[in-house]
Amino acid sequence: MEIVFDQSLLAARRRRALAGGDQKAAFLLEIAGRELAERLAVIERHFDEAVELHGATGIAAHEAFATGKIGHIRRIESEVGFAAPGEDLTKAALEELPLEAQSVNLILSPLSLHVTNDTPGVFIQVRRALKADGLFLAAIPGSGTLQELRDVLLATEIELTGGASPRVIPFADVRDVGGLLQRAGFTLPVIDAETYTVRYDNLFALMRDLRAMGMTNPLADRSRKPLTRAFFLRAAELYAERYSDPDGRIRATFSIIYASGWTPHESQQQPLRPGSAKARLADALKVEEHKLKQ
Repeated sequence: MEIVFDQSLLAARRRRALAGGDQKAAFLLEIAGRELAERLAVIERHFDEAVELHGATGIAAHEAFATGKIGHIRRIESEVGFAAPGEDLTKAALEELPLEAQSVNLILSPLSLHVTNDTPGVFIQVRRALKADGLFLAAIPGSGTLQELRDVLLATEIELTGGASPRVIPFADVRDVGGLLQRAGFTLPVIDAETYTVRYDNLFALMRDLRAMGMTNPLADRSRKPLTRAFFLRAAELYAERYSDPDGRIRATFSIIYASGWTPHESQQQPLRPGSAKARLADALKVEEHKLKQ
């Protein structure tokens, strides 16, 4: 398994973000939590036991429970400090699910799967923890996220040093996530993406939000050489030149992939066997059918 993310550093930065207590920086979690809840609300099912994985603020768990579709929900977190007053959290590392096999009906994952090294393994753990006909709902930052920041930091480093090192983490695309669901054994997968554009006064305001989210560079092969003030000033200039609106504010893109998959059950709709169709597609489309030449 390739080690892409420094998990100890990531945990330390999440602890720092927790200590900072900047509630405004949780806007992405709020967006993802509401979206997951809306998708849950339209499902004609009730889930007796649900789990939220590493949702930090717990907003996804709160919004999901408010739909009335859940009997009981518990949270798994890397730090007990993420618990609300009187709340009992289960503590576990980001890539570990301390759940018994086939023990829950619903698992929510809001914005944490993009920083796991063994992401296929996490999907498999989720699949094993769900009962038959159980549901997995995830929100995962996807490709296109922070594309402006990636471009600017790369351009600045090349300009000032003649080289470059990774500064923004890689993000999966929709096809990657679909493949992970199928590989883990989920059925009826549904995957789509929403893109959100957030505006900031400048690069430094964006960086403050990323620190408050605990999401500054956690890459294992990141450069250990400290960046200078001159570097960030030049990066801010390039950002403003390339990605600012007429009012001078800069744009930052966040793309979130929303994915759902079910554990297999005999009651689920099954695909038809090849050749079992009772009507021809050509007839439905009202066109003439032409056989391909061999």
